[in-house]
Amino acid sequence: MTISVVLADDQPLVRSGLRVIMADHPDLDVVAEAATGAEAVRLARELSPDVVVMDIRMPGMDGIEATRLITAASSTTRILVLTTFDEDDHVYGALRAGASGFVVKDMAVDDILAAIRIVAAGDALIAPGVTRRLIAEFLRAPAPTPQRSPQPIEDITQREQEVLTLVARGRSNTEIAAELFISVATAKSHVARLYTKLGARDRVQLVITAYEMGHRTPPL
Repeated sequence: MTISVVLADDQPLVRSGLRVIMADHPDLDVVAEAATGAEAVRLARELSPDVVVMDIRMPGMDGIEATRLITAASSTTRILVLTTFDEDDHVYGALRAGASGFVVKDMAVDDILAAIRIVAAGDALIAPGVTRRLIAEFLRAPAPTPQRSPQPIEDITQREQEVLTLVARGRSNTEIAAELFISVATAKSHVARLYTKLGARDRVQLVITAYEMGHRTPPL
């Protein structure tokens, strides 16, 4: 399956470099480029790409606002934020806006390409070193006033709470199954039900949504 990609970055050299790299990978197809957030939103609406690789700092509309508009309009286009900045406020802002992944430009090229494939498949990814810091910050901060309530948080069962805790710790379905002594299929079912109950798009959004609803996970 070919993954359609829109590259959104205000630096032409970054866009052209990514395009050249992806040209060597038949499963990745760059269908358009955007130099501004507004242009990224327009192209996403017109082309419905599988993934938008989004920079944060762009003239006019930034990548976080563009991400918010794209994810609000489409349930299929995924956003992978690719930036030189990994400050906590940028990470949280991008993920809260609906991004499925956050990677930095100094990562290895193969890791960036792998991240595109991961978010295109419906999963989520945050650059190593950012994930644990981000979750740790969530756990240190006072529980927020719930901002959204797709269904009462009480609907989450004890087993789903255990699964959510492991998702928050970055565990895969296979790892969750091993730790809870359940099958991988059962682990996937629990995660799928959590998506529905918390109104989340993917694993990162699952943790953030639970946090914003006032749900706390045990410390790492």
